[in-house]
Amino acid sequence: MDRLGHFIAKHKVLILIVGFLLLIPSVIGTVATRVNYDLLSYLPKSLETVNGQDIMVDQFGMGAFSMIVVKDMELKDVARLEKEIEQIDHVEDVLWYDDVADLNMPVSMIPKKIRKAFFQDDATMMIALIDDTTSSDAAMDCVAEMRRVVGRNCFISGMSGVVNDIKDIALEELPVYVVIAAVLSLLVLELTMDSLLIPVFFLLGIGIAILYNLGTNIFLGQVSYITKALTAVLQLGVTMDYSIFLLHSFEEFQEEYEEKTEAMAHAITATFKSIVGSSVTTVAGFAALCFMTFALGRDLGIVMAKGVIIGVITCVTILPAMILVFDKAIEKTRHRPLLQSKGRLSGFIIRHHWIWILAFLILLYPAVHGNNHVSVYYNIAHSLPEDLDCNVATKQLEDIFHMNTVHMVMMDRNLDARKKSAMVKEMEDVEGVKWCISMSSFFGPMVPESMIPSKFRKMLQSDQYELAFVGSKYGAATPKVNKQVGKIQEISKSYDPASMVIGEAPMMKDLEDVTNIDIRNVNVASAAAIFVIILLVFRSISLPAILVAVIEFAIMVNMAIPFYQGESLPFVASIVIGTIQLGATVDYAIVFTTRYVRERQAGRDKYEAVRIAHDTNLVSIFTSAMSLFAATFGVAVYSRVDMIGAICTLLARGAVLSMFIVLTLLPALILLFDKVICKTTLGMGHLEN
Repeated sequence: MDRLGHFIAKHKVLILIVGFLLLIPSVIGTVATRVNYDLLSYLPKSLETVNGQDIMVDQFGMGAFSMIVVKDMELKDVARLEKEIEQIDHVEDVLWYDDVADLNMPVSMIPKKIRKAFFQDDATMMIALIDDTTSSDAAMDCVAEMRRVVGRNCFISGMSGVVNDIKDIALEELPVYVVIAAVLSLLVLELTMDSLLIPVFFLLGIGIAILYNLGTNIFLGQVSYITKALTAVLQLGVTMDYSIFLLHSFEEFQEEYEEKTEAMAHAITATFKSIVGSSVTTVAGFAALCFMTFALGRDLGIVMAKGVIIGVITCVTILPAMILVFDKAIEKTRHRPLLQSKGRLSGFIIRHHWIWILAFLILLYPAVHGNNHVSVYYNIAHSLPEDLDCNVATKQLEDIFHMNTVHMVMMDRNLDARKKSAMVKEMEDVEGVKWCISMSSFFGPMVPESMIPSKFRKMLQSDQYELAFVGSKYGAATPKVNKQVGKIQEISKSYDPASMVIGEAPMMKDLEDVTNIDIRNVNVASAAAIFVIILLVFRSISLPAILVAVIEFAIMVNMAIPFYQGESLPFVASIVIGTIQLGATVDYAIVFTTRYVRERQAGRDKYEAVRIAHDTNLVSIFTSAMSLFAATFGVAVYSRVDMIGAICTLLARGAVLSMFIVLTLLPALILLFDKVICKTTLGMGHLEN
């Protein structure tokens, strides 16, 4: 590493040229990487609901559908609108009452089942069937075109509409996230650094690393919109430490070497050794997300782990080169740092260490209770503003037709007609079911298939399967609809064991089941991985337990706050926050403990060792935490997507909580368990209190 350090310092201009040239393929890769806006597509492929959607595309030429509510329009105009919608690319067909009844028949004379499904007062409903899966570009483009065609008095609901709205709002907001995070982080750095230009180069170096990371995502094929939205913000927040380490190391070596190139060469070597150990815990935290069966975790985990590694590389290559090339300009902008450690705060915290232990004991139960009982929601549409088209349409569907979502039951086409009829009848009697559209429900088991309108038969029958649409009064991802879906599945399986119940609500029910297990798995995996890493770094049994416990306590306090505020978190936030906060902020505890161990091994007593560790690391821990806070807090305030806003809120608050607890509770615990630490840590057994 020494040779590499000297090479980078000596060939600083070459490093910068290569670094900036690599931005070209990075930008191309960033633009070419597809963004997935449908979180349900990350469910395991083995699930029946996911497999059923693929079968729908193969067998019926459709994988998504949208309910269209039409208000204050004459039937002949609705019929004309139906034809227009059918001409839109990727609309396979439109299901309306004229597929099963004569258009000239007065509404009052329409059979009750048809009237109940398609009419309510001055409104009617159609179901547009789309020839691709919910999250495909084709489905989103189709919904956008349908909205353009239908006009003001028509409302389009359904999961494809939700995904399309997520895409629109994400494309609008994503660039702003980066600007907000960069500006607020710059403000924090200007307050804590002693040069006006150094923070600019810090952000420029991290910005280059972010572009490298986004560009290399092309090898993954696609990333989720949540991953893309959080990548820049998280990478900026969690890798800022590395730049600070490099700068401090460079300044220390300048006292030994007059030649700045030589000082930087040694700083690169020292920084690399230091931040590799630090970054491993952060990488482990993100890598733990890969243990999720919900593939969004793997998506975010791989991208962020990769981003941390790229951040380490750019920190010891491009950043040193920029500092050396622009050294004169940096020196001209030197000033006295606005924030300095005076030693008084550290002395106060150490002298009153018993207060922090008492506070910990008082807060432990409320933190655990709140963490374990915080409310979580799974309806993806609820994370979006109420005035978006998809939510307005769903509200219209609820208010006018007293229904919210539609399930599809896919059964064997060759199932006995009487069994089909009996199955549908049982489903219609399930609590919360508004109506059931099937061939048997409209025509009965005695009507030959040849007498059923061909268009209607084509929509509901394939070579192997037959479909039934079940309208539900209940919203997706609610206890009532989950119970309803379970009952419908029970009924359908009793008649046809190979039948499948698919759609938005069944998939969200699976989402809840899958992620409830994932939360436990990823939290255990991340804590275990980081425990092992700290054990190897310090060669201690007690220190990993103390450090992980301190950050886990901060996480529990963070998660408990929404519980006591009466707020509900989106499921994604509850899954990822534990691993991300642990991986991103355990470095604060490691840096502090490293200095404590060094001072104890140098012969200082426990009080002096802890005081020195606290005083020397106070500003750097504060700067690191405030950088993560600044990068995430602004995005949390700005974002209208609660999936993103909630994660950023938790991360911003988590950075502050972890910082505060590391600077108060950790010193207190180290003082309390100093004797245990010395006896269970290699190289410290000979020390006396």
